Amino acid sequence: MPGSCAAWGCKNRHIVQTRLRGITFHKFPKEIKLRKQWETALRRKGFSASEYSLLCSEHFKPEDFDRTGQTVRLRDGTKPSVFSLPTHLQKKVTTRTTQTSIKAEESLSVETSLKFQQSKPKEETLHNDHNYALPATLAGLKARLNEVLARVESLERDKRNLKDRERRAKNASN
Repeated sequence: MPGSCAAWGCKNRHIVQTRLRGITFHKFPKEIKLRKQWETALRRKGFSASEYSLLCSEHFKPEDFDRTGQTVRLRDGTKPSVFSLPTHLQKKVTTRTTQTSIKAEESLSVETSLKFQQSKPKEETLHNDHNYALPATLAGLKARLNEVLARVESLERDKRNLKDRERRAKNASN
């Protein structure tokens, strides 16, 4: 008997048609602490996962998967985080008010406003009919490369900060 995704409002079933669409299904972890985190992330009142409970791949970020082998697997410690919940089940997002987070937010808003102020040449916008196509001019290509390199640098900085935060949390719990 095919299983269904345990997420609220998700209609994906573990059948051939969903597999052909690239959707994979994953059992709840056996580790109790991680299993409880998955159950909490679902936000279903009174839900307790059985050994047959499944979650589909639509509730995980693309970077949560290990696609190196023939079988698509979740990385260790991954938690589901992509849900389309109704407003009464959505988590309230609180903004941080430390000086460091305020400065980081201000610098981010300045960077994005500078990007929007720069305008593309008309020639480039005429020939660039797809957002994934390369710019027609050398200057446009160089600008696109600089954008991508800046994004990579930003992501690496974020990754380093997250690793530091994780290390501090582990040290604090010990």
